[in-house]
Amino acid sequence: MSCFGCCEEDDMHKGAADYGGHNTAKHFGGNDGRHNASEAAQKGAPAVKVQPIEVPTIPVNELKEATEDFGSSSLIGEGSYGRVYYGMLTNQQPAAIKKLDSNKQPDNEFLAQVSMVSRLKHDNFVQLLGYCVDGNLRILAYEFAKNGSLHDILHGRKGVKGAQPGPVLSWYQRVKIAVGAARGLEYLHEKANPHIIHRDIKSSNVLLFEDDVAKIADFDLSNQAPDMAARLHSTRVLGTFGYHAPE
Repeated sequence: MSCFGCCEEDDMHKGAADYGGHNTAKHFGGNDGRHNASEAAQKGAPAVKVQPIEVPTIPVNELKEATEDFGSSSLIGEGSYGRVYYGMLTNQQPAAIKKLDSNKQPDNEFLAQVSMVSRLKHDNFVQLLGYCVDGNLRILAYEFAKNGSLHDILHGRKGVKGAQPGPVLSWYQRVKIAVGAARGLEYLHEKANPHIIHRDIKSSNVLLFEDDVAKIADFDLSNQAPDMAARLHSTRVLGTFGYHAPE
């Protein structure tokens, strides 16, 4: 799922309620994120302003317990930016827990991206439930799509040898899924503030929930330029290698 994968009503909601007994996070490790910006400035790196994060931090021990220490029995897939595990959080909410691949991105930049994703609220965008930063470990917890992805239905579970496609979708189901995915993209591209360009739309990034509700997942905010003009005029190839429109 992007790093973020990689979202309720179009209007932005106010801060999330406490989750599982943990306070809604504007920080990790007892700080509010501003110390990271000052550290970056001291090192000559551009400071990144971190807005309030509207999802709670989740202790790493809770995530390890939920996923059996990120064991193979809990592994449900590999996204573009890390492995995804199934786990039940302490508030009894099932979650898709993404353990991100290691990178050298500064903490303040990562927290700025978490902040942005935490404020994305739409019926057709996968909701971020919480996050964890523990040393070099970075983990994101998303709502769990028990029906899997559109790829699973069309081609069989991704990465599983011999996996068979799901049942044939009716025309009504196909239209509902297509419209849901389109609405999720419309929200990201035109209604979210700031606008977000997904850049990696494919069937495995369309997740299916109850009653064939489709939600968009897994985009990489690290590929988002600071301004819309730069994003729209970027010629850098991003996302999954395969077919890319010539323009």
